Amino acid sequence: MTYCDAHNHLAAPALASHVPAIIPALTAAGVTHIVVNGTEESDWPTVAKLAADHTAKHPALHLTPSYGLHPWDTGNRSSDWLKTLRHYLETDPLAAVGEIGLDRWMLERARPDDPRLAGLRRAPLDEQHDIFQTQLALAVGLDRPATIHCIDAFGLLLETLQAVPLPSRGFLLHAYSGSVELVAPFVALGAYFSFNGAYLAPRHARLRALYQTIPLERLLIETDAPAMLAPPEYAPLALATAPELNHPANLAATYDALARLREIPLPTLTAQVAANYSRLFLRA
Repeated sequence: MTYCDAHNHLAAPALASHVPAIIPALTAAGVTHIVVNGTEESDWPTVAKLAADHTAKHPALHLTPSYGLHPWDTGNRSSDWLKTLRHYLETDPLAAVGEIGLDRWMLERARPDDPRLAGLRRAPLDEQHDIFQTQLALAVGLDRPATIHCIDAFGLLLETLQAVPLPSRGFLLHAYSGSVELVAPFVALGAYFSFNGAYLAPRHARLRALYQTIPLERLLIETDAPAMLAPPEYAPLALATAPELNHPANLAATYDALARLREIPLPTLTAQVAANYSRLFLRA
């Protein structure tokens, strides 16, 4: 079996010391393609270096870099953020745009002391919306796919996508958690949806039911590593000194679980996801 990770953060500082061990573990697990997302200006150079170093050293694992300003980081952007983002995208014509998006959760439901948001100015939704549309327009102009983060703002996201030009190759709604009713309207606009192993936890029964309805030709699979750790039975691999983090080679266990959830043979799922991944990220 071969596996494609449609969304991870291999360049995250928390994984920096683990990357030399992670790469061979991915290859051993049968992972052949990964998309590595940058979310803020400070990690775009790390994504670029990882992609450049990786291509020469590990040709069996295809790495697609992706650059974007995450809604959590919108409030801390510099005055040159757009110029810098364009530079990274134009330097690598195979790079994607992302992770970009909208997040009402951090404004209305996140705890004031949530450590994941420490030190960040939480940009209001209208500010997030402006930055999102700017990045989406950049994806359209450069003919790149976009990876979209959305929490608690799916109505606004749909309205926005219906009102502006969209990437011709489509876009990914990463770890989609919206309603079943919105799937068809998003599909009509070119959406793909990536299933995350964290949704295998008992409390996510609604999301498992949701992913039983996603059209197979629009289905992708992701880890979001080092975030969104799956339940222990679906996370057989752990980082030696950081077991609380998500090891991206756990992707294979997520594929197996989703195949059983969809009641289709694992080879059928892997072949379909590979075709979807190629169509969106590899210009196939």
